[in-house]
Amino acid sequence: LRANESEKHSRMTALLERLHGKHNSSRSWQETSKVVRQAMEKRGVINTAGHQLLLNCLETLQRALKVSSLPSMTDRLESIARQNMLGSHLSPSRTECYITSDMFYVEVHLDKAGKLVDVKVAHHGENPVSCPELIQHLRDKHFDEFSKHLKGLVNLYKLPGDNKLKTKMYLALQSLELDLTKMMHMFRIATNANTVETILHGSVGLLTARSGGHLVSLQCYVSPNDIFEEGTGDIDYYLLLYSAVPRTLGVSVSVTVEGTTSVYKLPIAPLITGSHPVDNKGTPSFSSVTNSNCVDLPACFFLKMNRLMPFSLSYIKKMGSTTGIPVLETVPTLSPLYDLIIKSQLHEEGEASPPALAQSMRFYTSLPGQQHCYFLNGDAPVQDGRSLQGAYVSKIPFRHPAQVPALLDIIRHQAAYNTLIGSCVKKTYIKEDTPGLLRFEVCPLTDSSFSVSFQHPVNESLVCVVMEVIDSRQVACKLYKGLSDALICTDDFITKVVQRCMSIPVTMRAIRRKAETIQADTPALSLIAETVEIMVKKNLPPTGSPGYMGMGTGPDGSNPVGLPGLNSGTNSAGSNNVVDVGGSGSLQELISLYVFSVKWIKFYKTEINVTAKFLLIFWPLAYLGLQYDNGMS
Repeated sequence: LRANESEKHSRMTALLERLHGKHNSSRSWQETSKVVRQAMEKRGVINTAGHQLLLNCLETLQRALKVSSLPSMTDRLESIARQNMLGSHLSPSRTECYITSDMFYVEVHLDKAGKLVDVKVAHHGENPVSCPELIQHLRDKHFDEFSKHLKGLVNLYKLPGDNKLKTKMYLALQSLELDLTKMMHMFRIATNANTVETILHGSVGLLTARSGGHLVSLQCYVSPNDIFEEGTGDIDYYLLLYSAVPRTLGVSVSVTVEGTTSVYKLPIAPLITGSHPVDNKGTPSFSSVTNSNCVDLPACFFLKMNRLMPFSLSYIKKMGSTTGIPVLETVPTLSPLYDLIIKSQLHEEGEASPPALAQSMRFYTSLPGQQHCYFLNGDAPVQDGRSLQGAYVSKIPFRHPAQVPALLDIIRHQAAYNTLIGSCVKKTYIKEDTPGLLRFEVCPLTDSSFSVSFQHPVNESLVCVVMEVIDSRQVACKLYKGLSDALICTDDFITKVVQRCMSIPVTMRAIRRKAETIQADTPALSLIAETVEIMVKKNLPPTGSPGYMGMGTGPDGSNPVGLPGLNSGTNSAGSNNVVDVGGSGSLQELISLYVFSVKWIKFYKTEINVTAKFLLIFWPLAYLGLQYDNGMS
């Protein structure tokens, strides 16, 4: 052991001596920079398979260098081009850097000091066009974002065939983009929609034009939580105007063309005819597909999701029947839809989630004044004894711009359903024995409806709310309870809350608070009714005293509304249904009407306002006191 340690020490000493020798004979910074530059220029002949680590180190060094001069700027641009497998060269003045491929090129214009002047992109057969987004990235020295744009341009032309065939596919994509842009403008002109309305209701959602390597984006769904400013609790009102919206907000799709094994007839010219819509929603009219405006290509248009999204099997089939093209090329591996929604929601919340949490069906939510536990019973049988099945979808094929609105509606519908179920999925943990912890079970019923079961706040029985997602903008709610259970709230109240927040925990909290408010009102109403009954039993006025006469009886003196104590009596003049202080009516009838009013308020307490309650309760009390005093005197 000692011999081994001595040998290691000798080697370490020799290595340190060599390092000291290198340090003492070091070159100047200019010479070192020259050697590094020469090594970087020779990278093209290096065997990338055997020296990938070296290449990565050199790229890391290049990214670490400060870009403050013309040479350093051109070096960085050439390095980015190499990373994306693109060619590059400089103009004789070295103030223009060209990043090239067979189908496009990018011009970067610089001044003598290395400051950016302009960035232009030219596609095959087109003139260079200035790109504001690329200009901004390079001015801000956001080289990673600039590299992403180059990668997007490369991916745009990853198509089968030669350059001539790729050009036809690019023309087809251009034609589609023109039609989709026109569809959005026609909708906004016809409906005068703002940004959020365009996203949620627009035929093609909110379109963001292609820029650099970023494809055309269609934003088609945002939840109420998406349009809340984080941390302030206030609506982000700039979204309600016609301002720019981040591409990452909500659910969006990118429009592109990709190669396929089958051949499809795709338009190579815009299909929308005229600028007048056929209805008040801005729906355009399309010209028929002919050989003059369409060509057969081994490619297809695609809507690419901005993130993997769970779809139920029936919705996947519905999208396929809309376009006539299967959404998934192979038979999908199906999983319970709720499992997919849970994993997707945990991924959106960021940070790595423990595997046990992703597999768990029990989640906790902490709200102001309440703490909830949700059990997502995704394995419950829906039909044929099987649970609700689904799969992740990354892209949806289509071949005509008229198919886009129907596809976006299906995406919106599924997004609304996923948003509601996903609202229960949180990384919060609350102990099971926490006092006052409220428990709920969420169970699927169909691919568009589910139930939320919980304990009745008053009667301790089981009640449930069934929510039916009609579309992305409408959710119908129905409360089911026992016949003897106290009223919690109305179906209309639940529906309004859900459509406003699209959150199950927030809705359950609102239901609970509404029930607590009703429960607080009930003892007071019962106490008033009991007090009046006791007064009647102990202090009935003398016979013949002035009193209430006949109110509530029908034309024949009957009691059609079933008021207790109202008889078919007549007044002194022999007529029915007359209020006459000087008559011979009984004060007992007034008392009975008052008791009925109290009971009526208790039953319809959620439908009447405070003023109505005040009138129904206190005018009989005042009249009762007046008549009683007259009788005693």
